[in-house]
Amino acid sequence: MGQFAVTDRAAARIAEIAAAEGNGLALRISVLAGGCSGFQYKFELDKDVQPDDLIIEKSSARVLVDPTSLDLLEGSELDFAEALMGSHFAVKNPNATSSCGCGTSFSIE
Repeated sequence: MGQFAVTDRAAARIAEIAAAEGNGLALRISVLAGGCSGFQYKFELDKDVQPDDLIIEKSSARVLVDPTSLDLLEGSELDFAEALMGSHFAVKNPNATSSCGCGTSFSIE
């Protein structure tokens, strides 16, 4: 299995959301075909861990990544950004050769 990191800010926000929504929830990150650049990130709360999921635990936060998505996320880092235009999870992906302005889709060569 590959490497995927979670920043302290992202872990803190995931823990806050999980505490508010219910115990046992994790943030699942998936990469799907589509978006304006070829692939897009999907973030959703999930309590069902699949046998082949990579489980990242940091503080009291859990992140789940399926093996297919992990191939495209190898070496990436999940962060949580707070800005005037809104707060959001962001993936810093070294495999992306380009990305869209909103940061939710990317392409690779």
